[in-house]
Amino acid sequence: MADDQQRTALAKASKHPSQEFFSTLITANHILHYHNVVDAFGHISARNPQDDRTFFISKSLAPALVSNREDIEEYYVSDASPVNKDAPKGYAERFIHSEIYKKFKGVQAVVHGHPEVVLPFSISSIPLRPVFHMAGVMGAQCPIYDIQQHYKTSDNLHSLLVTNEHLGAGLAAGFNPSTMISKTTNLIRNYITSQATSTPDFPPNPTVLMRGHGFTCIGASMQEAVYRAIYTCTNARVQTTAMLMQGSYNVGLVGERFGGGEKETGPAKHEDVKYLSERECKDAWTANQGHAERPWKLWCAEVAASGLYGNELGPPPGA
Repeated sequence: MADDQQRTALAKASKHPSQEFFSTLITANHILHYHNVVDAFGHISARNPQDDRTFFISKSLAPALVSNREDIEEYYVSDASPVNKDAPKGYAERFIHSEIYKKFKGVQAVVHGHPEVVLPFSISSIPLRPVFHMAGVMGAQCPIYDIQQHYKTSDNLHSLLVTNEHLGAGLAAGFNPSTMISKTTNLIRNYITSQATSTPDFPPNPTVLMRGHGFTCIGASMQEAVYRAIYTCTNARVQTTAMLMQGSYNVGLVGERFGGGEKETGPAKHEDVKYLSERECKDAWTANQGHAERPWKLWCAEVAASGLYGNELGPPPGA
């Protein structure tokens, strides 16, 4: 009863963001579709800037078709339940968003998609890593969330969909993975200071792949999350092409060496794709972050010029 009363009070007191906020969220849906990050499936959400206990995401609708305020619903961060008890059908995987917001206070937007160009990296032993400067935004490494490790006996469906709190919590943990060294360091620090390990407001790994499913990335703003999602996909395409080229080159070297009758019997030299270092990733994003409004303005213009998308609230700020 007390919980219901608290929810009722929260619902009444909840302050709604400006029209510009919702216009930005609508256009962000369109941009992600235009750039093939999402199709009929996938979604973007944004934390309520007026009340961090709730977030906004569209109802169960293809991102390209989101067009007005009525298409967007408000949900509680605590359990992903709708603020409006009469809300229409929502996304089954809204727990992806709620659990990330619950764990990381600095995250203001979340993108989830299933782009084909990223999927191979979620099911193979080849890691997705930044290979060019624009991809520093995705982070130096992209952990893989294997949902199989998080199912409980109460999970009747092993569908790979994140449809409850504990599955969402497992995914959220992937943005701040612990190594044995960090665990040991934290144990020592906690023993000395008697303080619990703190969770960063914004995690060190902003992009997490999901085995056989897709990926999720976060942002300190909707614009940043969209930027990160698009360049994660771009990096996947560039890395795939580079690996195919490098593989063909290496095979050619082997054939040239041994097929040509060379007498040397040592191992053939194997060349690899050159990846950005952790320092390069960090510094590249620091440098590009100050110019992120340039692609955002272009992307807004692209979807505005398309006949598919409609935003009844008008263009967002910076368009």
